[in-house]
Amino acid sequence: MTTKLLYFVSHPIQYQAPLLRQISNQPDIDLNVVFEADYSEGRYFDTGFGVELEWDIPLRSGYKNHLLSEIDAAQYLKKADVVWFHGWQSRRFKNLLKLAKKIGTPVLMRGENWEGAMPDGVGVLGWLKRRYLSQIFSKCSAFLAIGSVNRRYYIDHGIFEQKIFDVPYAVDNSFFGQSKTDSAALDFRQEFGIPENRKIILFAGKLTARKKPDVLLKAWSEAAWTSGERPSLVFVGDGELKQSLMASAERSDMKEDIIFTGFRNQTELPAIYQAADVFVLSSEKEPWGLAINEAMASGTAVIASDQCGAAFDLLSNETGAIVKAGDISELAGALVSVIGRSDEMGRAARRRIENWDFEADIAGLKLALDFVR
Repeated sequence: MTTKLLYFVSHPIQYQAPLLRQISNQPDIDLNVVFEADYSEGRYFDTGFGVELEWDIPLRSGYKNHLLSEIDAAQYLKKADVVWFHGWQSRRFKNLLKLAKKIGTPVLMRGENWEGAMPDGVGVLGWLKRRYLSQIFSKCSAFLAIGSVNRRYYIDHGIFEQKIFDVPYAVDNSFFGQSKTDSAALDFRQEFGIPENRKIILFAGKLTARKKPDVLLKAWSEAAWTSGERPSLVFVGDGELKQSLMASAERSDMKEDIIFTGFRNQTELPAIYQAADVFVLSSEKEPWGLAINEAMASGTAVIASDQCGAAFDLLSNETGAIVKAGDISELAGALVSVIGRSDEMGRAARRRIENWDFEADIAGLKLALDFVR
């Protein structure tokens, strides 16, 4: 029996496009995707990166999709066997969620919330938020957990475990899992004059306050590197902190080892991760951190803060390290420790991420579909 699955999501997302193609290829799922907005075609100003950009991979090909403004959403809901929402922040999505409940169409919810990233708060405001969430969750038939702390979040909000299905936050592992000897990785080093024998510590993402690239810069500067073994520090990305970071780097007596590449597009990322030895995400209140998946799939060791949702499922002392968010001294120590074992940790990281993949997503999704139908 084929299930007509209607999926509502805010916009085309580079991480999701290959998963949606794989779901669409399942013979027992008839997938229809509806975007609230679309920034994937042509150039647009990305507020997080703070620059105009244009994706160099197609995000809307290979599966049926529409914009919300192009369709009669009520009719689509009536024709669907199951509706799937990615989050509930949008007012229009909340209205559609109510309509699905009224029509009687089963609802799957996949959000990114966990207590460390999106705490309820305390007192009256915390009580009000929990009440609001209970109203949202009461309209959902089942929940798709992206990881263990996300699963715990639902349980802590009164959702029975039998209604929660593991659909892990994953990336296209095969896209990032090319060989470490790939010539593109060597080309990246040569572009910025990084010798082949010098190790690289990498930040890749939006240079924003929440991502804490400034904490990484300070930790790298204060780390007790052995003589002649200080790695290069590479920032890939753009954003509100770029100018202040560059100014701090310029004042450093180690400025020749600090590199800013600016925004790099999707097809460039595998080579960059492969060139790196350690990837660092020192964020605060990070719902997940899919760049961690990307780095691990590339065979790169990872250091993440204890406020990154991915850290609790993917990281260990075999694949990298978890450090206290904002603790410069602890991060500095981890940088030295992990860089010394980066080769073996990188291999372990690739092994760890192998089964955290789209196949696991589809398996979990199908279990959820069977449950609600």
